[in-house]
Amino acid sequence: MTVGKDLFMATETGNVRPVVPPSFFEKFFNMPVLLLVLATLFWSGNFVLGRAVRLDVPPVGLAFWRWFGGSLLVSGFAWPYLKRDWGVIVRHWKIITLLSILGVTTFNTLIYTGLQFTTALNALLMQSSMPVVIVLMTFLFFQERVTVKQAIGITLSLFGALAIVAQGNPAVLLGLSLNFGDVLVVVAVFCYAAYSALLRRRPALHPLSFLAITFIVGTTFLAPFYIWENVAGRVMHFDTVTALAVLYVSIFPSILSYLFFNRGVELLGANQAGLFIHLMPIFGSLMAMLFLGERLQWFHGLGIVLIVSGITLATRLRR
Repeated sequence: MTVGKDLFMATETGNVRPVVPPSFFEKFFNMPVLLLVLATLFWSGNFVLGRAVRLDVPPVGLAFWRWFGGSLLVSGFAWPYLKRDWGVIVRHWKIITLLSILGVTTFNTLIYTGLQFTTALNALLMQSSMPVVIVLMTFLFFQERVTVKQAIGITLSLFGALAIVAQGNPAVLLGLSLNFGDVLVVVAVFCYAAYSALLRRRPALHPLSFLAITFIVGTTFLAPFYIWENVAGRVMHFDTVTALAVLYVSIFPSILSYLFFNRGVELLGANQAGLFIHLMPIFGSLMAMLFLGERLQWFHGLGIVLIVSGITLATRLRR
């Protein structure tokens, strides 16, 4: 799929059609930095929420109802485009199924499950490696290489993320012990890195069509695991807390974050877009200051400078 700066999509017949006609949305969806910042902001909230409700909400149940709710909500908007693009969807069912399993079925389910066994600190550290893993995946799949400046940018942003997560103390990193939950988070990171790299193989679909079909297929593959979790005795009971949690994760880190991140990958490529994941420790720290009363520390400033510098250096050439 090719998407130009004025947000037009090439169809398989060679025709060109507008994706988002209103001028405001055209401009908005051609601002990759803003889109990727918002995507990581919403994902940060999802990460905090997943850890906060781990004792009340079963992990697979949260993942299932997240994607089931997201499927229902987005399908209402995507229905006209799904009908129009159905022929393309059928012809490219293999890559659509693979992307659905990697980005929807496995990633968040493994994250939520991993948070049952590991700490938020460990999980954040594992996720900080994702931009590096995305670079590895794009090289393995497409032999795409990074420039020296991009490599320096990735390294700077990685050190910035580690500085915030470890609170400026290297001993914190050295003293970490790994467990089963960490293994699950690492597998999740590799799954989403593969999803990010393979997005360039997505067929020429309207963004809402692609979002809806991947959500639906991903939820379908997740359903047997949700049934198994219920049979095992971990039943998800709906109350105000669980309902609000499902509503948030269905809208913000699902529909909006995936829509924004997919578009960011189209405009910048997987390697550059993946770097923005290093913003999550920044947003996590800001949320802690806002909701938990934590104070701004020197390592926050250091991490922010390194992350922003790294992202700027690595994306400036493409922009």
